[in-house]
Amino acid sequence: MDDHSLDEFRRRWQEELAQAQALRKRRRPEAAERRPRRPEVVSGRGEQQASGYLALAQGLLEGAGRPPAARATRAERQEAASRSRSPPARDAPGGGEQLVDQLIRDLNEMDDVPFFDIQLPYELAINIFQYLNRRELGRCAQVSKTWKVIAEDEVLWYRLCQQEGHLPESSISDYSCWKLVFQECRAKEHMLRTNWKNRKGAVSELEHIPDAVLCDVHSHDGVVIAGYTSGDVRVWDTRTWDYTAPFLESEFEEDEPGMQPYVSFVRINSSLAVAAYEDGFLNIWNLRTGKYPIHRFEHDARIQALALSQEDATIATASAFDVVMLCPNEEGNLQIAAEFEVQKLVDYLEIVPDTERYPVAVATAGDLVYLLKAEDSARTLHYVYGQPVTCLDVSANQAAFGVKSLGWVYEGNKILVYSLEAERCVSKLGNALGDFSCVNLRDSPPSLMVSGNMDRRVRIHDLRTDSIALSISAHQLGVSAVQMDDWKIVSGGEEGLVSVWDYRMSRKLWEVHSRHPVRHISFNSHSLITPTCLTSGWCATLTWTTSPLTAGQRSGRGLVWVCRCSEQTLLA
Repeated sequence: MDDHSLDEFRRRWQEELAQAQALRKRRRPEAAERRPRRPEVVSGRGEQQASGYLALAQGLLEGAGRPPAARATRAERQEAASRSRSPPARDAPGGGEQLVDQLIRDLNEMDDVPFFDIQLPYELAINIFQYLNRRELGRCAQVSKTWKVIAEDEVLWYRLCQQEGHLPESSISDYSCWKLVFQECRAKEHMLRTNWKNRKGAVSELEHIPDAVLCDVHSHDGVVIAGYTSGDVRVWDTRTWDYTAPFLESEFEEDEPGMQPYVSFVRINSSLAVAAYEDGFLNIWNLRTGKYPIHRFEHDARIQALALSQEDATIATASAFDVVMLCPNEEGNLQIAAEFEVQKLVDYLEIVPDTERYPVAVATAGDLVYLLKAEDSARTLHYVYGQPVTCLDVSANQAAFGVKSLGWVYEGNKILVYSLEAERCVSKLGNALGDFSCVNLRDSPPSLMVSGNMDRRVRIHDLRTDSIALSISAHQLGVSAVQMDDWKIVSGGEEGLVSVWDYRMSRKLWEVHSRHPVRHISFNSHSLITPTCLTSGWCATLTWTTSPLTAGQRSGRGLVWVCRCSEQTLLA
């Protein structure tokens, strides 16, 4: 408030105090005549208590937050009682003005709260405030200016951004106001979650190669790779709209057009793209250098499984009864780091992430599960006769795979979780009638795992209690792919249906239908990538089709579609 308002308030307040004091003086003699006279001792005790209350109030006004004075001694109380028996002295003419000034100072006080002032070094206060969340920091900023400066420190809000996963690769010097950045990230996250729930986004189909059948699709961080029966390999960057998808060239003989073997498997990470062909050849491209392969390896038989590390350039292939692991040397050239011999044909192969020095892989062959370390021989992780493995996924320290019970004692199909360090089973999950067709351990939240089964159900497993946290009836012909995050599940079925679920509410949000089974699902906070393609047997059959294709037949040969939930349009 300005000076004029303060003066006006002070003048009116003094007038009211003067009128109230004059009224009390006029009423005091009348009340004394009507009231019977009390003993002087009782009057002294009441006045003594009143004087004590006034002293306490005056002390609080003079120094807010001071500790209360010590209890008066007996001599002091007697002296105060004797003073109270004497006629009270008149208030100083400035007494009321002092109270008014104190009240105005309290009303006008904006930056100084003595009780909450911190008398600590700034660095120590920052270390204390770092344990507060965003809500508690906002409350502390309302205490005083001193606390507001500390609660809005850039270090605190930068740490909050990192803890909640916003801008993980940025440094503190990239932005000048991390609190504003944090608020913008929270608003964007809320908008994306709302779009996911309300089916808002932009859907686009990646361009299909004419007269070819889609064989395999893989993606990493928004970059998609696809292989076709024509032998072509194509890469898309879905993070940009105007990106032209290049063809990754192979080195087959040009004098034999149309006779190239079709692609069996494709894998991609941040720097490499790998394609395995039906004749046993393996092409490796560097995404940063060009569209021609930098390495080419040949196997004696068809490649049955392919794995690529998401962190580095480690590649694992399985052909016949051999598993080969390729790693770059000191010069950056790929070489064979280890070679293993297994007893049966490999069905599934995965590379364990975040290994320190030597690469580690997990392979399944029938009812055998192998742990493959580059510095050691193949070790049997699990083996039960008559219980083949139906799916596989790995994390940094665990491996999860589904087993099918076929023995004379039927125990039901289960998912076994093994500790890779201890090499023993730590959890047995589920007891389903159908086969577990897919499991996702790597992308699931901590202590949770999601799986799909041929009995049409999607299950969330709690690894802490070895129990099923949620079971949803999802797809009529069985679940073929599944992934989850902290609030939703995206599942794909053999009938070509892609469904999005809010598993906290056990409710389906929306779905999209295609003509062929969903073989791959990959999503993040702002996009969803789902290809639908045929099995390898159907791909080999359709390769020799030479008749012209109609529009329906072209769409029936597989497609890859991308949904960007950062857009505000309603999905079709």
